[in-house]
Amino acid sequence: MRAEVDHPTRVLSVDRIYFEPAVIGYLRGQEIFNRFPEAERIEVRSHWQIPELHGNQEALEEWVQVKRTNLVLGVRKTAPVVTNGRSGDFIAPGHANGCAMACVYCYVPRRKGYANPITVFVNIEQICASIARHAAKLGTKSTPNQVDPKFWVYDIGCNSDCSVDDLISDNVRDVLDLFKRLPNAKASFATKFVNRDLLDYDPKGKVRIRFSLMPADLARVVDVRTSNMADRISAINDFFEAGYEVHLNFSPVIYSSTWQADYAELFDQIDSSICGAAKQQLAAEIIFLTHNEAQHQMNLQWHPKAEELLWQPELQEQKVSLNGGGVNLRYRRGFKGQLVQEFCALLKAKMPYCRVRYAF
Repeated sequence: MRAEVDHPTRVLSVDRIYFEPAVIGYLRGQEIFNRFPEAERIEVRSHWQIPELHGNQEALEEWVQVKRTNLVLGVRKTAPVVTNGRSGDFIAPGHANGCAMACVYCYVPRRKGYANPITVFVNIEQICASIARHAAKLGTKSTPNQVDPKFWVYDIGCNSDCSVDDLISDNVRDVLDLFKRLPNAKASFATKFVNRDLLDYDPKGKVRIRFSLMPADLARVVDVRTSNMADRISAINDFFEAGYEVHLNFSPVIYSSTWQADYAELFDQIDSSICGAAKQQLAAEIIFLTHNEAQHQMNLQWHPKAEELLWQPELQEQKVSLNGGGVNLRYRRGFKGQLVQEFCALLKAKMPYCRVRYAF
């Protein structure tokens, strides 16, 4: 386990840990308890069922405080690898879920209800073993695709932000070390938090970090408790030079009357900030906003200003989620297609070297 570091308490200052009984029997669980020795410990039957957190409407008033000060520890019961095809070829079994940040459009709070702070799974050996077995069965990637021309890519941060998870335990480091050893696979994760401890992890080109970017004024409203946009952009060169493959994640793209001008300014900022070598390997994924009516109602109670941007029913239509997430809202068909085309054309004009992996 690496030496203690100063935690950015603006994002995470744990004073309460909920834990399943089995956690005590795992070394990773003990390491986390030792990392936060002053935190109150509360035993719970299941990380999925904590009444004070999940489905507790009263917690809306303390949404941000809950995310900053509460931590949940559990044992992952199954470790499936799920086929994807967009951010990765596969979604790896998560080492964590939930987040200490509070982006208002994030779908993850809907999984457990309300604030949904970070849950860390302490049986990291079983999680890594599941990934290793899956990769071994695949063999060499013989057909290049939009995800990667050479390696099978596993998204390791689908339901959490690995850069923040790394402040809690060595789970992220263990997963990244695994991919350095796998001859046919690489890891990938999107992030909104600049954690410079990751610069020392020597990824050997086997980790793709995708910095999530949007216009700074918009981010100040909807990307609550994240690293500011200037810090994310300035980190691109540093992570590239540290051995990471660095891509961009323009997600979610939120329509407004000034969106084209706002993104043109953002693209200019990126172009003027990153080095030539980083530009040559750059690629982007583009995802327009998907919202949810239940989440809209929750957001109105803790951050109504954000909903002025997210909730635009005259421009949106219902969409049934393919992953079991219920009925969501997206920009209307035809209108959304036009937006995607305009965004891609603007990106090509401003950053012609930036390949678009996928856009929708």
